[in-house]
Amino acid sequence: MLKDKMFLKAYGKINLALDVLRKREDGYHDVRMVMQTVGIYDGIEIVKTDTGEIEIETNIFFLPTNENNIVYKAVKMLFDEFEIKAGVHIYLKKFIPVAAGMAGGSSDAASVLFGINKMFDLGLSMKDLMERGVKLGADVPYCLMRGTALSEGIGEKLKRLPDMIQCSVLIAKPPISVSTKFVYENLKLSEVENHPDIDGMIREISSGNLDGVASKLGNVLESVTVKEYPQIQEIKNAMIEQNAINSLMSGSGPTVFGLFRTEKEAYDAKEAIKKSGLAKQVYVTEMYLPGKKNEGRLAGE
Repeated sequence: MLKDKMFLKAYGKINLALDVLRKREDGYHDVRMVMQTVGIYDGIEIVKTDTGEIEIETNIFFLPTNENNIVYKAVKMLFDEFEIKAGVHIYLKKFIPVAAGMAGGSSDAASVLFGINKMFDLGLSMKDLMERGVKLGADVPYCLMRGTALSEGIGEKLKRLPDMIQCSVLIAKPPISVSTKFVYENLKLSEVENHPDIDGMIREISSGNLDGVASKLGNVLESVTVKEYPQIQEIKNAMIEQNAINSLMSGSGPTVFGLFRTEKEAYDAKEAIKKSGLAKQVYVTEMYLPGKKNEGRLAGE
């Protein structure tokens, strides 16, 4: 029996390591990254309607709800391909920080591709969905896969890795937005001296060594974003002062995350950073490991 209504969780991600190898002739960059899903998620409700329209409603006033929204694009892609005449009303409740290096939009699109496939019994495999997802954004295939993964190419070549060691994660986004395009356009690879040890990171994850993983955190995009927005480094320093094993900017920023051995330490750090005024959105979460029954949490919880 097909569902006329469903609720989905679109989980955010962090980059445990992010390296940029080269700029391609098509303008994209070849990257090598270790991706990790975390427990903060956006809530997505999809309701089938008979209007023939794609209607999107959201709790964030500045997000577009028309064809400029990646969720709208995801629905339209499948509706056009399969000549679906029905309509859908999608309520998108955003908790993942927007334009923040956590793939919130890509994860929303991935969840909607998954949901429309189920709702309309399209019969697409995960591989099929990933092939369509990359047309929407380089992170969409990973957001369909979830978990711990090595990401290569422009982000679409994925290899599942052993599960990351479970620990508490503090997420902090300063009150700024960063353009991914700006960061990549201003990245000078010839001047980058320290590239993250991706293979070393994979070995530490495989051996279950949390301190080892923390020691390998690295992101070459910090060379652009931190220089432009010094408060990112201030948040990193504050997390380490508050007992984070280590801290890093996720993606092109400006979100910063810290890894903590205990939930109490993470919550203590959360309060300290909120009091400092360095970040307005500060959340404690954990690693999301598919199949491990950790369903994550809404960011406000």
